[in-house]
Amino acid sequence: MAKSLLFIPDISGFTHFVQTTEAEHSQHVISELLEVLISANTQELQLAEIEGDALFFYRENFVPSQEKLLAQIESMYTAFYSHLRLLEKHRICPCNACATAPQLQLKIVAHVGDLQFLTVQENRKPFGESVIEAHRLLKNSVSTDNYALISDALMKQMEMADMYESKLFQFQMGKDTYDNKEIQYCYAEIDPDQLKLKSFEEGLKMSFSCDPSIYLEKTFQANAESLLELITNYKYRHRWAVGAEKIEWDENQVTRLGSEHTCTVGSKQLNFTVVTKDSEPHELIYGELTTNPPPVDELYQFFILNPISENETQVKVEVYLKAQSPIKKLLLVLFAKKAIRKGILEAMDTLEQVYIELNN
Repeated sequence: MAKSLLFIPDISGFTHFVQTTEAEHSQHVISELLEVLISANTQELQLAEIEGDALFFYRENFVPSQEKLLAQIESMYTAFYSHLRLLEKHRICPCNACATAPQLQLKIVAHVGDLQFLTVQENRKPFGESVIEAHRLLKNSVSTDNYALISDALMKQMEMADMYESKLFQFQMGKDTYDNKEIQYCYAEIDPDQLKLKSFEEGLKMSFSCDPSIYLEKTFQANAESLLELITNYKYRHRWAVGAEKIEWDENQVTRLGSEHTCTVGSKQLNFTVVTKDSEPHELIYGELTTNPPPVDELYQFFILNPISENETQVKVEVYLKAQSPIKKLLLVLFAKKAIRKGILEAMDTLEQVYIELNN
């Protein structure tokens, strides 16, 4: 029987992450990272199972060459750390989950062996001694949490040198004993600085040479971070945004710079993108841009939260309106500014009520 590849990427620090950070955002972060790792599969690996913070891949009757295996490992590390960099650069949420996400690490275990399969509810899953060994190899004596580990059995199948070295990989030998059976392996700590991380679009940071078209202030009896979470969590938006009948967004993503959502107001669909602008160090800020709000061409709306105390927050709302044609500029002066201002006042009062309901 031909040998089969077993491949397990495991996000390190997950347990500590979810125990010490906000649960919902930590789940979103891990979900995004798992999706990123799945998309980085270059060797036609089959996903057997998502195991909390890890993915269990296999490829039946297939052993890759050393070159292809190391390329697969590098691909996943590159995707993983590229996404962590995006999360760090585009973060607007101050919660611990979002702040500490860039500290997560990745370990990958690759093993080889004979596979048996069982079928549960039409799902075919591998099991057997080699599957157990691959998972046990995650519990090893390697001192770092950011490494690629290749079992001795797989090394022999690929005819890989014990102390293989390259710019990214400097393998060294290790061994551990499981159930009185010694398993040897090689492992290499991965330095993210040696990866060619993927580029991403910078978040849109605005600057304005004029005063806002509309400016409002309101003091909330609310914690600033909790209030920002309410404002940026689109599942609550329809409860306080005036006229919002339906909100569509990626429910598995933490809101950040560049995030998009669509708001249905009557027969209109307004597409929003999260942006930011300069603010004071102690302030929290959330901004969004829409380019299709009648009768103007662009609308920028910023919520700037200034914590007064643990449970009191000053909220400043700044709206910048841009209109190109003379007719739109006239409509803006005559009708739009007044209507938008009225809507924001109503939304702020409703937002306060929703906050009280959710926190009582």
